[in-house]
Amino acid sequence: MAPVLAFDIETIPDVAGLRLLRGADPALSDADVYAAEIADRAARNKGDFMPLHLHRVLVISCVFRAGKGLQVRSFVDLERDGRSEEASVIQAFFDRVDERRPQLVSWNGGGFDLPVLQQRGLRHGVVAGRYWDMGDDDREHRYNNYISRYHLRHIDLMDLLAMYQSRANAPLDAMAKLCGFPGKLGMDGSQVYGAYLDGRRDEIRRYCETDAMNTYLLWCRFEKMRGRLDKAGYRREIAIARDTVAAIDEPHWAEYLAAWPAEDALGEGSPRRDDSAPPADAAMAAEEPPPALEPAPVAIVETTTETKTTETTIYIDSSSIRA
Repeated sequence: MAPVLAFDIETIPDVAGLRLLRGADPALSDADVYAAEIADRAARNKGDFMPLHLHRVLVISCVFRAGKGLQVRSFVDLERDGRSEEASVIQAFFDRVDERRPQLVSWNGGGFDLPVLQQRGLRHGVVAGRYWDMGDDDREHRYNNYISRYHLRHIDLMDLLAMYQSRANAPLDAMAKLCGFPGKLGMDGSQVYGAYLDGRRDEIRRYCETDAMNTYLLWCRFEKMRGRLDKAGYRREIAIARDTVAAIDEPHWAEYLAAWPAEDALGEGSPRRDDSAPPADAAMAAEEPPPALEPAPVAIVETTTETKTTETTIYIDSSSIRA
């Protein structure tokens, strides 16, 4: 199967960038600089959501599916020695794209995540040759690349399902829950900066990971909808995802699993009862047994530094595929 990478990012205001652009007094604290910007925006009848180029990337979470393996991996700015590692976090993400050439999947990634990663990547001198290839190096990218809105190498599920009409956009949380998946847990995007200021970076990482998993599960549902997964294949993918989540010894995944009852795990909804249909037990007996699943995945820990990936984040890896 072609590799698939579903991703999500979490950001905080770039206060250092605000200092530069505002010409702020060096004696002002970060809180004062941010408060002054918010006050200025309010005076212009604008909200506190910063323009995309002033979103500093704190976490990028990915769910990666290839061959028989499913991985969950996050790149986190740990700010060692009090310095932002945003550049290495973004570079690590684009390195994975360049190495694996995956199908990218997001929810509003075309409207938020990728523009942020592109603009912040430009700021830091990130290199992403394969991602930006629009046919100069690989002829196939002329007709299907990551950049063009109507190409499919990156699929923004929210945008596509809305037929590229913003008034038809649906929230990730709502669509996930309507399809029988857990949806968002713990916090929402508006609470991320407050959590960061409180030192709850790991909680932000966990929230981002569950959003990436929701996106991946909706991708599986979409693949079934467009006929690229049959019923048995869809069930197998959902079962692998559920088994992967169950194998991770972290509280947010236990909470996620608890919000995903086994009877709803396939995300196939609850059709109205048809009395003319055969009893459920008989119907199940008539079906072919589901394909055998691969061995349970194992949990591995790793960390992103400025120059390489060493021991950072959490990712789950099946024994049948090693990164």
